[in-house]
Amino acid sequence: MPTNAPEVQHHIIGGGIAGLATAVFLVRDAGVEGGAIQIYEQLDVAGGSLDGAGNSDDGYLIRGGRMFEEHFACTFDLLDSIPSADDPNISVSEDIMAFNRMVPGSSNCRLVRDGKPAEDRYDLTLSARDIVDINRLILHSESGLGPQRIDEWFKPSFFDSNFWMMWSTMFSFQPWHALAEMRRYLRRFIHLFPGFSRIAGILRTRYNQYDTLIAPIMIWLRDRGVKITTGAQVTDVTIEGSRQDRCVTGFALADGRTVAVSKSDRVYLTLGSMTDGSVLGSNDRAPTLEDREGGAWALWRGLAAQHEGFGRPETFCGDPGKTAWHSFTVTLDTPDFFEFMEDFTNNRTGTGGLVTFADSGWTLSIVLFHQPHFRGQKHGTYTLWGYGLRGERTGDFVTKPMWEATGDEIISELCGHLKLSEAQKAWFKGARVIPCRMPFVTSQFMPRHPADRPDVRPSGAQNFAVIGQFCEQPRDCVFTVEYSVRSARTAVSSLTGRTDPPPPVAATDHDPRVLAKAARVLIGM
Repeated sequence: MPTNAPEVQHHIIGGGIAGLATAVFLVRDAGVEGGAIQIYEQLDVAGGSLDGAGNSDDGYLIRGGRMFEEHFACTFDLLDSIPSADDPNISVSEDIMAFNRMVPGSSNCRLVRDGKPAEDRYDLTLSARDIVDINRLILHSESGLGPQRIDEWFKPSFFDSNFWMMWSTMFSFQPWHALAEMRRYLRRFIHLFPGFSRIAGILRTRYNQYDTLIAPIMIWLRDRGVKITTGAQVTDVTIEGSRQDRCVTGFALADGRTVAVSKSDRVYLTLGSMTDGSVLGSNDRAPTLEDREGGAWALWRGLAAQHEGFGRPETFCGDPGKTAWHSFTVTLDTPDFFEFMEDFTNNRTGTGGLVTFADSGWTLSIVLFHQPHFRGQKHGTYTLWGYGLRGERTGDFVTKPMWEATGDEIISELCGHLKLSEAQKAWFKGARVIPCRMPFVTSQFMPRHPADRPDVRPSGAQNFAVIGQFCEQPRDCVFTVEYSVRSARTAVSSLTGRTDPPPPVAATDHDPRVLAKAARVLIGM
């Protein structure tokens, strides 16, 4: 039966970028009528981890931002079809490229030590042994690494290098994370090595990623009749048949509703979530530390317990102490701090990217966005974002872990590392600071075995597929928008048979010129 027949329904569980991209590919490429597509999102707003909310009075909020670069083929193919929020005559892809030409990124102050730009901020400070170990890892087969941790491969001195400080804070790696994932990143992004210490080659969006990406996609989908239901948590999925031949026959929602699914229907399952269980704090209140798995993890746990081939979710969500960090968003009413940071970093606002305080116990980093960062942001307000990669450790000016710190205390720590005077600290008077704890934000990086992530099309799956960050896609890198969008395109191609599969992951690690440039960077030439 053709998959675009009126009676064929496409059910998408999860309204993050993977689910939204699935709907776009179904309509645009597979010829499915929008009215035959239903998206179920457990939260009150779609977009998943690509968020952006708030107002000038209460404070703006983003939990984080994903990196972009020119070789994200699936993502830019998706965005080529979506009109931008500001100018419907150009696509979101064109808007991103135009913005980066207007506001080119190249950091002059990637690392700060002792209250000033680090003198060796362009030096990777790698030893000869470190360079050998990086090259050994790049050349090693992934299958031979197993569940090794990064700190089981590199010597302790490696973790004192500028390379590790910049690498870990840019990509959010911890020493206990999976060596196999670090290898994928090294190979996938080796073409970015020449601009690594300046964060050159990373593309930024004009606004936060909800306003830039999610809102225009949702408008496009709704204009075509796609139904997006928020506040709709799927709690259970019924799968019948053998592992060699099985179908989803229905699913249940938290409000007691059930949805029947025929064998000819299609179901796309988002399993797990890096921002599930997020908890907010305030200026005078730290986020609670009672980490709770949300619906995305509960659904995956239930499916994995009942059916083979759904991986092992506990590998990723079983230890929040190793997967959590805290971010914070600051809303200011004056430009003073931004003007100070422009002089301090020698970067115009929005061009520098991540600034990391290398001697911070919390491994504190901040980003000053191009303003406004929110569509409709009140004129005269300014927003910045930051996070602490090692929030379990005690601060240098606030004698408690970042995980226990209020918004005001986080600002005190930031001011201490910048050695601000009392008059300069007053710039933050009245600032709205929203800390956010994300217990599972780096869960994708946890050491794993090959079967811990399910395939996009699990064995025997006749009418369902898995999408998002926690399915297996060889060579590509989790913690990126591209990974989620690639999973969506793979699932639509596999289940409908009406679209091409995604293009191969860019193999810049096979280009001798790229390898030669990367080698020169590593040895400091």
